[in-house]
Amino acid sequence: MAEDIIRREENVDVEGIGSRISDDIGRIIEHSKHAVAVYLNTEVTLTYWRIGRCIANELDAISDEKYGSKIVSTVSRQLTERFGKGYQRANLFRMLKVARVFPDEETVSTLSRQLTWSHFVELSVIPEANKRLFYQQMSILYHWSVRQLRDQEDGMAYERTLIAAKPDDEQVTTLVNSTKGELSPELILKSSYVVDFLGLANGFSESELEDAVVEQLERFIMELGQDFAFLERQKRIPIDSTDYALDLLFYHRRLHRLLAIDLKLGKFKPEYKGQMELYLKYLNRYERQPGEEEPIGLLLCSEGNTEHIELMMLDEPNIKVAQYLTVLPDKQWFIDKLNRSILIARELKQQ
Repeated sequence: MAEDIIRREENVDVEGIGSRISDDIGRIIEHSKHAVAVYLNTEVTLTYWRIGRCIANELDAISDEKYGSKIVSTVSRQLTERFGKGYQRANLFRMLKVARVFPDEETVSTLSRQLTWSHFVELSVIPEANKRLFYQQMSILYHWSVRQLRDQEDGMAYERTLIAAKPDDEQVTTLVNSTKGELSPELILKSSYVVDFLGLANGFSESELEDAVVEQLERFIMELGQDFAFLERQKRIPIDSTDYALDLLFYHRRLHRLLAIDLKLGKFKPEYKGQMELYLKYLNRYERQPGEEEPIGLLLCSEGNTEHIELMMLDEPNIKVAQYLTVLPDKQWFIDKLNRSILIARELKQQ
């Protein structure tokens, strides 16, 4: 009997059992650390928000901004004497700003599980509500750090996204639905792409453009956005006795869709839409996998003609048109383009 026990003990995989237990304990510790971090972030954010709300309640009753500023300075001095650093005048004004921009405590509490206080401060300085909501939702969706959020703002991510030209109510609905997993292509695809890194000289052809894109594929995907995966170049589309070639085929992990990209020189032409419709119908029938949504198409043209695009694409949810820029323009160019798109969209909606 004793010999049997000794044999069984000798056969025990001590290292294997130890590793398994260590892994289980490691998961417990990591989960606990994450829960503590979330709790602390929420408490810090709510504390700062409540301080801002307290100041706002008092200042809102005072019409003279000069007195309001003096009061904040006095509060800052008194809090610093009692609690030390962290309550400088500038910090209190940030708390006040966040509390006014995000007036609902329950909303702040919910968002603070995914956004830091620094995110709230950055978002609070964005004056337009829809633009602010866009950056808020995208920060949550893609886990942007504050630095990444600022980079996206500097790159005018909102103004370049297709959703920016949509009516306000449609923007809000689309952005709110994104938190429920209902991600729209309008949030992912842009109205213009800057491909100055391709190094193209004047007078390039479509094939030279395609060659340059493939050579700089990583940077091109970064310009497209997150979650894109490159699948194929010159995708063969055999229909009847004719072979067509789709320039670039991508897949978007969050949209669960194939993305067909056709590169064009010059302005958008109506026949491009018919060609892309053919590609998408083929991809939908022969390439679409179980669980995927219908493929979408992106026509990238070197010149913009907004009114043509708005009229042709008014009832076309699965084909988008965007302009690619081989030279980076100034920010005003993007703003003017967006304003033009909004104006045309409103006119068409009224008609």
